[in-house]
Amino acid sequence: MIRLVISGAAGRMGKRLISFALEDREFEIAGGLESADDPAVGQGNIVSDFAKIARGCDVLIEFTFPDATMKHLEIACKNKVGMVIGTTALSEEEMSQIKKASKQIPIVFSPNMSIGANLLFKITEDASRSLGKDYEVKIVEAHHIKKKDAPSGTAKRLGEAVLKVRGKTPPIKSIREGDIVGDHSVIFTGKYETIELKHSANSRDVFAKGALLAAKFLKGKKPGLYTIQDVISKL
Repeated sequence: MIRLVISGAAGRMGKRLISFALEDREFEIAGGLESADDPAVGQGNIVSDFAKIARGCDVLIEFTFPDATMKHLEIACKNKVGMVIGTTALSEEEMSQIKKASKQIPIVFSPNMSIGANLLFKITEDASRSLGKDYEVKIVEAHHIKKKDAPSGTAKRLGEAVLKVRGKTPPIKSIREGDIVGDHSVIFTGKYETIELKHSANSRDVFAKGALLAAKFLKGKKPGLYTIQDVISKL
C-alpha cells in the first residue's frame, strides 16, 4: 500500500489524481494539501500545512506553484517522503534545490507526466541528430488561456533535446487560448520537405495517470532524481 498526499487537492488535477487513486488498491489517500485561504481546507483530510500529515506518508504528488513546491520539498526531506514533481516555471535555483533534495529522498521530476510526451523528447533528440543542420527547427506549443508560464515546461524540455544535439536552442512559439489541454509540435524544415513531430493531450487525465505510475515507481526506491523515462523503462 502506498500512502499518497496530493498537493493542490481541490484543483482540477488534484481531483483527478484523487479519483484515480481511489480506484487503485495500491494507493491510500493520506491527505490533501491546499493554500490556507482555500475553502476546501478542513474538508475531509485536506490541510494547508504538509508537516501535519507528512509523517507516515510514502509519496507526495506535487502539481502546484514553485513557492509551494519548494516549501513542501523541505518538509518531504525532513520526513523522508518521496515526491513526484510536475510543477513548471521552476528557476535554476529551485531546480538546484530539487537536485540537492534528491540525495535525501527519491524524486520523479518531469515537466510533463504523459508517457507519449516523454517519448516525444527522445524522438526529438533522435530526429535532431538524424536530420542534421540542413533542417531548421522550431517548436510550437499551445495551452489554455489560464496557463501562466510561457513557454511551457514541456516546450523547454523539447528545446533542451535539440540543444543537446545541435548546441543551440530552437525558437519557441507559445499560444494561449481557449481550454487547450496541451499541444506540442517540433517542426523540422528542409529545402524540399517538412517533418512535424506532434503530441496532443486530449485530457488532463493523461498527466494524472502518469503521475500515479511515477508514484508506484518510487516505492522502495533509493534517493535519486528520476525521470518519466525511468518510469517507462519499468513498464
